[in-house]
Amino acid sequence: MVSNSSTTTSYAIDFGTSNTAIARWNAATQKAELVKLPGLSQQLSSLPPLIPSLVYIEDAQAAKIIAGQTVRDRGLDFANNPRFFRSFKRGIGTEIQGFLPELDGKNLSFEQVGEWFLQELITNLQTDTAENLQSLVLTVPVDSFESYRNWLMGVCQSLKVEQIRILDEPTAAALGYGAADQELLLVIDFGGGTIDFSLVQLSSKSRATPGYILKWGKKMLGESSVQQKNTARVIAKAGDNLGGADIDNWLVDYFQTTQKLPQSVLTTRLAERLKIKLTSTIEAKEVYFNDETLETYELNLDRDRFNTILKEQQFFERLDNLMTQVLQQARRNGVETTDINSVLLVGGSVKIPAVQNWVKQYFDEVKIKKEHNFSAIATGALQVSRTVEVKDFLYHSYGIRYWNRKTNSHSWHPIIKTGQPYPTESPVELILGASTPNQSSVELIIGELGSQTPNTEVYFDGDRLITRSVAAGNTGVQPLNDREGARTIARLKPLGNPGSDRLKLLFSVDPKRYLRITVEDLLTQETLLNNYIVVHLN
Repeated sequence: MVSNSSTTTSYAIDFGTSNTAIARWNAATQKAELVKLPGLSQQLSSLPPLIPSLVYIEDAQAAKIIAGQTVRDRGLDFANNPRFFRSFKRGIGTEIQGFLPELDGKNLSFEQVGEWFLQELITNLQTDTAENLQSLVLTVPVDSFESYRNWLMGVCQSLKVEQIRILDEPTAAALGYGAADQELLLVIDFGGGTIDFSLVQLSSKSRATPGYILKWGKKMLGESSVQQKNTARVIAKAGDNLGGADIDNWLVDYFQTTQKLPQSVLTTRLAERLKIKLTSTIEAKEVYFNDETLETYELNLDRDRFNTILKEQQFFERLDNLMTQVLQQARRNGVETTDINSVLLVGGSVKIPAVQNWVKQYFDEVKIKKEHNFSAIATGALQVSRTVEVKDFLYHSYGIRYWNRKTNSHSWHPIIKTGQPYPTESPVELILGASTPNQSSVELIIGELGSQTPNTEVYFDGDRLITRSVAAGNTGVQPLNDREGARTIARLKPLGNPGSDRLKLLFSVDPKRYLRITVEDLLTQETLLNNYIVVHLN
């Protein structure tokens, strides 16, 4: 539990693609508040104290970086410099087309840049507040592969913080809006890099259980720690790797076509400014001076043209697909659209009028709330360490790899499907036989299956890290145990031969989200593995 000492406090970090928010629990006021860190946070009183998710690497070998607002203040974000990084969050845990530079003799990765950024935030928190950072909650998008969560947990292990917890961003947002008991809440979280939809129900009448969302930096939450708390139940989820950064890139592409505007970090920043201005005015203008050609460009954009650009990029179709996924999942759980009490808008991109008007096509305006779009996730995440436990289900499907003779290639057979509650009530059974004469062992590769619906991938276009649609059928898969020593599940004694059933496999998911397997040899009647942990699921 968190101490009430004045020198010990709880923090939550909403690590975003464009901006990062840090919230602190104020023991004196008993309220959550956003933290302003000198040099890192935006300092204008008219803006929330968000930290731009920017990194400039001064010395890669010494891990010396400049982060946040200081990067902008020094003008380090305008130069096409390989030492400057933005939108790096969306590259973490993904297979990127392109490459990252080698700096100071060190090969870089988005994971390394992200780790340095978070470490810089933690260091500044501990230095500037002079407090003992005992409890920390980190939030993650619902549409993140296991590799991103594993990376985040690895970063947590290196932090000098006793209690580390991970919470889905939409669930945190529901808590941050202070939703009433028993309300059904649809959270639309549209930030710089991702958009997540989550239908959440809050209740204080259920006995909490230690679900996967609550973790410690060094140990799992023990049964003795469970108390009577509020419960947030996630009913439906959908997400896409689509964010405000993509919209900025579409605007740059538009001006490149219409005015031959060059693509650069500076022109992307100007496009972002136009987008922000159009949230409060119907017309916007920015001026660009090319110091190499001495040419001046005047960039003008109105809302009608902006909305047309969004339509041309099939933006609203992608939003419709996500809404359809969530509402269909809800109906399978007995929830109709009319049952939803409130729609909570979160993230900077929800301020776009076209997005708000799109939401109004599905819900009455009185149900839509948007006043805490920047702070809800970080402040809500603090609630999970004080008053809320979370019950959830598996977001991705999981399967085993097999050789498909029809296609003469590997395919995947699902064993755990999307939406599976855990712990599982009964195991999934699978019977295997030997595939070759005198087979001595059986290997099994478990994979996390991507969405079956139209998907997106992250890739480089010049120096821009952007996304594009992937047609249905190109399902992304991330193998979870495809490494030496992890694939073998059984040694066959006597040796196996084709033509008969040999192994019975029983798959189950425990309360802490571990996939467990029991393996029985049908020939010898021996149990080769008993409730063995194979991998940690998402």
